[in-house]
Amino acid sequence: MGRSLTEAVLAAGDKVAATARNPEQLKELTEKYPDQVLPLKLDVTSHEQIVTAIENTIGKFGRIDVLVNNAGFGIIGAAEGYTDEQVLSQLDTNLYAPIAITRAVLPHMRKQRSGRILQISSIGGRVGNPGLTIYQAAKFGLGGFTEALAKEVKPLGIYVTSVEPGGFRTDWLATAVNFAPEVEGYEQTVGARKALFTSEQFIPMGDPDKAAKAMLQLVESSEPPVHLVLGGEAIGMIKQANILRDQEMEKWLSVSLSTNADDAENPLETEAGKAFFAPQK
Repeated sequence: MGRSLTEAVLAAGDKVAATARNPEQLKELTEKYPDQVLPLKLDVTSHEQIVTAIENTIGKFGRIDVLVNNAGFGIIGAAEGYTDEQVLSQLDTNLYAPIAITRAVLPHMRKQRSGRILQISSIGGRVGNPGLTIYQAAKFGLGGFTEALAKEVKPLGIYVTSVEPGGFRTDWLATAVNFAPEVEGYEQTVGARKALFTSEQFIPMGDPDKAAKAMLQLVESSEPPVHLVLGGEAIGMIKQANILRDQEMEKWLSVSLSTNADDAENPLETEAGKAFFAPQK
């Protein structure tokens, strides 16, 4: 998906600081668009390389108008089956890295009083499923970071969006998914998820080139959303999840409300509280 987006941006005539752990992967693009592409080596878990990449980008182009945090990979397994190293690698790449890169770019966008930040999350950041607990913990965290940050920086002219794709026809499953050691007892949940993802019957609905087009439209919008869901599969999953969450909340509403102090005042109905707690458009 990152490749499709990069090609769409370049075809539109814009400049791109394209990052990869191995910049040789970008050779074809740099040859085709020599004046538009700045290839950069970047391991997103390295703070030193993050700082250097941002400095080189600003040194070359003078500014950063759009940041896209796209790096990520998944590991399928039971929560108790992951090794400690697998847990840390998931959180480092899928959560800590985009937060670190965003924090490093924000001072420059704040000085510009403008900027767009796209966090490439996942439907897995909105709906939990067995076999993906650690990956989805990272993506749920990224969604929360994005939603809070969007409110924080909007007055500075900076817009932040969590882009949440469902399944797309990329090589993600072949090149960016690993597996945790198997644990007995999870055959019907984790085992079924692994079997689905590794079967030839699983054909994602999404087209990455169309996703790239949607993200270009997103960047050009004067009122971008905080969450942009991509793909009919993802839309269906979120709608169903929202129904179930609402039903569960209503079922337990009396218990929820019973925990109020006797003299409690709803902060959403006070002027001071509205500024901090009320949903923002």
